Amino acid sequence: MGKSVAKGLKYRGEVLLEEFPEEFGKDFVKNKAALNKIPEMKLSKTTRNILAGYIVREAKKKEAAKLV
Repeated sequence: MGKSVAKGLKYRGEVLLEEFPEEFGKDFVKNKAALNKIPEMKLSKTTRNILAGYIVREAKKKEAAKLV
């Protein structure tokens, strides 16, 4: 099994996807760069990577739900 994502990070990821849908998507590297551009968020490298990965998974889930 993989590691779980903390509730606080899940909440942040969902809020970011709602507020900036054009900034975030299914590309991990672009999501990392977009997280670095947000000045209010001071994230450690590990937290940024976890959040970018969570956003990728959520974006894929949303796209799959649209296709069904």
